[in-house]
Amino acid sequence: MVLQPAAGARDLHPGAVESNRRIAELLAGVYRLWGYQEVAPPTIERLDALKAGGAIDGSEILRLATDGPLGLRPELTAPITRAACSRMRQRPRPLRLWACGTIFRTDLGDGGGQRIHEELQSGVELLGVASAAADTELLQLLMACVATLGLEASHHPTLLVGHHGLLDALLNQAPKDERHAIRSALTGFDPLALEQIPLSGAQRTSFRSLLGLRGAPEQVLYQLEQWLGPIPLLHTLATTLASVAPAAAARGVRLQLDPSFQPHFDLYDGLVFRLVCQGQEAPVAIASGGRYDALVGRFGAQPHQAAGTGFGFAIEAIRELVDKPAGSPASSAAWLVATAPGVPASLALARQAALHQAGEAAELCLAECASQAEADAIAAERGCRGSIWLAG
Repeated sequence: MVLQPAAGARDLHPGAVESNRRIAELLAGVYRLWGYQEVAPPTIERLDALKAGGAIDGSEILRLATDGPLGLRPELTAPITRAACSRMRQRPRPLRLWACGTIFRTDLGDGGGQRIHEELQSGVELLGVASAAADTELLQLLMACVATLGLEASHHPTLLVGHHGLLDALLNQAPKDERHAIRSALTGFDPLALEQIPLSGAQRTSFRSLLGLRGAPEQVLYQLEQWLGPIPLLHTLATTLASVAPAAAARGVRLQLDPSFQPHFDLYDGLVFRLVCQGQEAPVAIASGGRYDALVGRFGAQPHQAAGTGFGFAIEAIRELVDKPAGSPASSAAWLVATAPGVPASLALARQAALHQAGEAAELCLAECASQAEADAIAAERGCRGSIWLAG
């Protein structure tokens, strides 16, 4: 009998499950305040929907051994977008949706075997609005969510922002045949690969500079305007970032504009962002998202409704970041109701029922306790709030 979970999967103890639920409920409360409605996309989807028109590499999708081409969702955006463009196509836009659920990804481990990654994700999708107003709403909603998570100054939260349009405009200055290679070198932050691409001296110097161009939005936008001129995209991006700057500052979030930043999945075609915090040993990404108009169009939306933007939070990454070491039992922990020898079990059940009626968690000690001290010791061992010993 195998006693270990599958490679890459994890068993969660009750405390971790409770923390995950608490974080998810905090985020859900913010989503609802902003007018977002909950949906529940299926865990199992057809592979063509999961691949999102080639935006997601099929090697990362955990496939099922079935007669049809099915797999487990590697993220929530594509399944929600598919549903929005089919079963919810008659609903008025903008369509504000949120969901929380497990996602599954797969890769090859060091030994060449398959590893499964199982993560809990919570996020929102705003569909049907192509203007920058939707991007502004998403970033403001992201900041409202951050305010509930209990991040501290030591976490140094940083919001990395990029834009596909910026990268496209910069790449238009390069030879057409070399643009794909340059994009890969820039988004992969690979200076060695960049050096091997045949470019003129001036072009090589510009793209070398772009590799290191990231920082305060005002400074980066100024440098980009020197290269690209006062294009409308720079003005729109500056306005969006300026609108979210006060909310970010109020929550201790540093804004960083990075023209070469791109998320892991190739779902996005406009504004992209990632919220990164400093963990105990390394930076931790706790949220990411962006605009995915082309994806909405691929799922069959009418041209005037082919627009979408959203983000997702990595619940377990947040839990590991903000959870404090276990100390004294929390006030929300259960009381232990124990009885002395000879005391009827009905008395313990009645006391437990009274505590439940008052909204307090309580569990029964199924063995008799000879003293209050014995009951206290059992309560401490079980992580209970305390013991209630009924002596008769």
